[in-house]
Amino acid sequence: MDRFLFLTLDGLSRGAVYAAFALALVLIWRAARAVNFAQGAMAAATAYVGYGVAAATGSYWIGFLTAIAAGLLLGAAVERIVMRHVGHASPLSPVIVALGLVLVIQAALGIVYGNEFRPAPTPLSRSAVTIGGLRLLSPYDLFVFGAVGVVVVALAWIFARTAVGLRMRAAAFAPDVARLLGVRVGGMLTLGWALASAVGALAAMLIVPTELGLHPNAMDLVFVSAFTSAVVGGLESPPGAVVGGLAVGLALSYVGGYVGSDVTPLAVLTLLLAVLLIRPGGLFATTTARQV
Repeated sequence: MDRFLFLTLDGLSRGAVYAAFALALVLIWRAARAVNFAQGAMAAATAYVGYGVAAATGSYWIGFLTAIAAGLLLGAAVERIVMRHVGHASPLSPVIVALGLVLVIQAALGIVYGNEFRPAPTPLSRSAVTIGGLRLLSPYDLFVFGAVGVVVVALAWIFARTAVGLRMRAAAFAPDVARLLGVRVGGMLTLGWALASAVGALAAMLIVPTELGLHPNAMDLVFVSAFTSAVVGGLESPPGAVVGGLAVGLALSYVGGYVGSDVTPLAVLTLLLAVLLIRPGGLFATTTARQV
């Protein structure tokens, strides 16, 4: 029972980070109708910036905020310089460009920082608090839950309660109509990419310390798990991304704890395949309009 409780809490903590990264994918999908396969590489780049600033200033929190700001700038730059000029006649065009961007970013990080794993300290203790002989969450786990919770509430408020969120959704779903109504579609797309990249940067700063450390490819497996989370919940649903992230985190924790860590990548792919076969739109997919 103690082992099951520990694996459950560990899975929820890891799943919260997957949920944050899945939210970044959902955000870019809702804002630009595209899946950003370069999200992991972009997040790794911002993590390097954040920990570089933290090392220079001696303050993790300054580095943390700098990483999020770097995510905003990087997302806006990628949309303005690269993705805006990609033709959308074929749905594969943005995917191919994003995959090429992954290679460019990871190569640049390897040239600048090297390919060795670098330590990434946490601002709070990762030692689980023990109550009544049971190992519960650590202070860092609570920080992760709090940070992800703030992101979820903020994104829900932006999209449901603000004019900016409505404009972003209109620019994504019906850009021509949105332009006629006076919406600056280009600016809304840039904002969507910037916000998604900032959320990805937040997720990177939360997950990198729990892995081996900083590395140009540090976010690759995280991206796969987060993409699975987004698909499980539905690319249209931010709450679904959160539920999907927690579900994937629990599944990986149970598989790793009871079967073995070597099987966890296969478990992720099996879960992804099962959802695509049974409910391709995701568990929280909304009803689409009938096409005639």
